Amino acid sequence: QVQLVESGGGLVQAGGSLRLSCAASGSIFRIGNMGWYRRAPGKQRELVAGITSGDITNYVDSVKGRFTISRDNAKNTVYLQMNSLKPEDTAVYYCKAEVLISGEYRFLEVWGQGTLVTVSS
Repeated sequence: QVQLVESGGGLVQAGGSLRLSCAASGSIFRIGNMGWYRRAPGKQRELVAGITSGDITNYVDSVKGRFTISRDNAKNTVYLQMNSLKPEDTAVYYCKAEVLISGEYRFLEVWGQGTLVTVSS
């Protein structure tokens, strides 16, 4: 099957930066849309940033100008560069990918296990 493995989370002071990575592995024929979501304590999960297979990006308003999503199709990896971090960015960050598995005929939604980002004030 397919797995998504995130890395890059951690503790950072307000104003600092982190770069999250999410690598997909397994019987992958093609990857479509990819995205980063987050769930803050006591809040619902929200889409932070998305990127299509054609590199069209979208962001939630609260991160525009601070976060950048990108992807490396050769490595089946999506990144989230987070700058000017704020305490309210503290959350578990999850990546999601729409994956066409070899031998299958439709894209499946695959989620990573999550990585914790903590921003101290």
